[in-house]
Amino acid sequence: MMQRTGRRPGMSNTRGQIVAAAAASFTSLGYEGTSMRQVAAAAGVDPALVRRFFGGKEQLFRAVVASVFQPEEAVALLLDGPRGRLGERLAGYVLGVLGEVERPGPLLGLLRSAATSEPAAALVREFLAEELLGRVTRSLGMDHPELRAGLAAAHLVGLAVARYAVRVDTLVSAGPDELTAWLAPALQRYLTGKAPQ
Repeated sequence: MMQRTGRRPGMSNTRGQIVAAAAASFTSLGYEGTSMRQVAAAAGVDPALVRRFFGGKEQLFRAVVASVFQPEEAVALLLDGPRGRLGERLAGYVLGVLGEVERPGPLLGLLRSAATSEPAAALVREFLAEELLGRVTRSLGMDHPELRAGLAAAHLVGLAVARYAVRVDTLVSAGPDELTAWLAPALQRYLTGKAPQ
């Protein structure tokens, strides 16, 4: 009988398993602390397979960032609906991606990695300010689209750090709906408000 080669039977989502293992590793160990070998072991695959799929650690981190932000779907979601409620949709989207305070999603780990590693920071910055918010602000046809995207990104990253990492009591105890109500007007101002003179 001829031995089969190639894809393992029953493992149609090997790439997804590797990305999930990498997300967990970047979240717990940071960018510098994560190795391709560790990710392979956690995913139950050979390190050569991880390299074949992703090349190196930077490309693997990029895949994790893309899986968290899902920019195509996110941009469509944010732009679908009344323009005057874009800030509300953006706040709700980001709080949803961040997850519960006691069980945060992988976005917090990506932000932690970005805080300690320039390659990770560059990739998170690219996705958040360009692939996600930059595409939204350019689609709106507003002046200063990059600055608007950067201000919204800074506001949201600040909230993420203060609520999930530093754990400011009032931000931890506030629910997503309350936070969205506070955040939405500020985000709306960044995205569609009149530029200061």
